Amino acid sequence: MSIVVVARLFPKPGRKADFLAALEAASPAIHAERGCELYAGHEAPDGSLVLIEKWATQADLDAHAVGEPVLAYRAAKAEFEERPPVVEALVPLGYGDATRGTV
Repeated sequence: MSIVVVARLFPKPGRKADFLAALEAASPAIHAERGCELYAGHEAPDGSLVLIEKWATQADLDAHAVGEPVLAYRAAKAEFEERPPVVEALVPLGYGDATRGTV
Protein backbone atom coordinates (compact mmCIF):
# COMPACT_ATOMS: atom_id res chain seq x y z
CA MET A 1 0.00 0.00 0.00
CA SER A 2 1.36 3.41 -0.99
CA ILE A 3 2.49 5.99 1.54
CA VAL A 4 1.05 9.51 1.18
CA VAL A 5 2.98 12.49 2.53
CA VAL A 6 1.77 16.06 2.91
CA ALA A 7 4.45 18.69 3.43
CA ARG A 8 3.59 22.34 4.12
CA LEU A 9 6.42 24.70 3.20
CA PHE A 10 6.85 28.32 4.25
CA PRO A 11 8.77 30.66 1.94
CA LYS A 12 10.06 33.95 3.34
CA PRO A 13 7.99 36.97 2.35
CA GLY A 14 9.11 38.17 -1.06
CA ARG A 15 11.12 34.98 -1.75
CA LYS A 16 8.40 32.64 -3.02
CA ALA A 17 9.69 32.79 -6.62
CA ASP A 18 13.18 31.74 -5.46
CA PHE A 19 11.70 28.97 -3.34
CA LEU A 20 9.63 27.71 -6.29
CA ALA A 21 12.67 27.82 -8.58
CA ALA A 22 14.52 25.51 -6.18
CA LEU A 23 11.53 23.15 -6.11
CA GLU A 24 11.20 23.17 -9.90
CA ALA A 25 14.91 22.41 -10.33
CA ALA A 26 14.73 19.48 -7.89
CA SER A 27 11.50 17.91 -9.11
CA PRO A 28 12.81 15.92 -12.13
CA ALA A 29 15.39 14.09 -10.01
CA ILE A 30 12.84 13.44 -7.27
CA HIS A 31 10.29 12.18 -9.81
CA ALA A 32 12.96 9.74 -11.07
CA GLU A 33 13.54 8.25 -7.61
CA ARG A 34 12.51 4.66 -7.05
CA GLY A 35 8.95 4.42 -5.78
CA CYS A 36 7.92 8.02 -6.50
CA GLU A 37 4.30 7.81 -7.61
CA LEU A 38 3.46 11.48 -7.06
CA TYR A 39 5.40 14.59 -6.08
CA ALA A 40 3.24 17.63 -6.78
CA GLY A 41 3.38 21.18 -5.49
CA HIS A 42 0.39 23.39 -4.71
CA GLU A 43 -0.16 26.86 -3.28
CA ALA A 44 -2.43 27.17 -0.24
CA PRO A 45 -4.73 30.15 0.32
CA ASP A 46 -2.43 31.44 3.08
CA GLY A 47 0.53 31.61 0.66
CA SER A 48 2.30 28.55 2.00
CA LEU A 49 3.21 25.76 -0.39
CA VAL A 50 1.95 22.21 -0.06
CA LEU A 51 3.66 19.16 -1.50
CA ILE A 52 1.53 16.08 -1.97
CA GLU A 53 3.73 13.01 -2.27
CA LYS A 54 2.96 9.35 -2.82
CA TRP A 55 5.59 6.66 -2.41
CA ALA A 56 5.22 2.99 -3.31
CA THR A 57 6.69 1.72 -0.04
CA GLN A 58 7.99 2.99 3.28
CA ALA A 59 11.47 1.93 2.18
CA ASP A 60 11.17 4.16 -0.90
CA LEU A 61 10.09 7.10 1.26
CA ASP A 62 12.93 6.45 3.70
CA ALA A 63 15.45 6.40 0.82
CA HIS A 64 13.97 9.61 -0.58
CA ALA A 65 14.32 11.37 2.78
CA VAL A 66 18.11 10.87 2.78
CA GLY A 67 18.69 10.77 -0.98
CA GLU A 68 20.79 13.22 -2.95
CA PRO A 69 17.85 14.87 -4.81
CA VAL A 70 16.00 15.94 -1.66
CA LEU A 71 19.20 16.86 0.20
CA ALA A 72 20.19 19.15 -2.70
CA TYR A 73 16.70 20.66 -2.74
CA ARG A 74 16.78 21.31 1.01
CA ALA A 75 20.11 23.09 0.67
CA ALA A 76 18.89 25.15 -2.31
CA LYS A 77 15.74 26.38 -0.56
CA ALA A 78 17.25 26.95 2.90
CA GLU A 79 17.93 30.66 2.48
CA PHE A 80 14.38 31.26 1.16
CA GLU A 81 12.59 29.37 3.93
CA GLU A 82 10.88 31.30 6.72
CA ARG A 83 10.57 28.29 9.03
CA PRO A 84 10.94 24.50 8.87
CA PRO A 85 8.34 22.54 6.93
CA VAL A 86 5.55 20.58 8.59
CA VAL A 87 5.68 17.06 7.15
CA GLU A 88 3.12 14.36 7.80
CA ALA A 89 3.16 10.79 6.49
CA LEU A 90 -0.43 9.61 6.36
CA VAL A 91 -1.69 6.12 7.10
CA PRO A 92 -4.51 4.97 4.78
CA LEU A 93 -7.65 3.75 6.48
CA GLY A 94 -8.12 1.03 3.88
CA TYR A 95 -11.83 1.40 3.13
CA GLY A 96 -13.24 1.79 -0.36
CA ASP A 97 -11.99 1.17 -3.89
CA ALA A 98 -8.21 0.74 -4.06
CA THR A 99 -8.16 1.83 -7.74
CA ARG A 100 -9.82 5.17 -6.96
CA GLY A 101 -8.51 5.72 -3.50
CA THR A 102 -9.40 4.40 -0.13
CA VAL A 103 -11.16 6.29 2.60
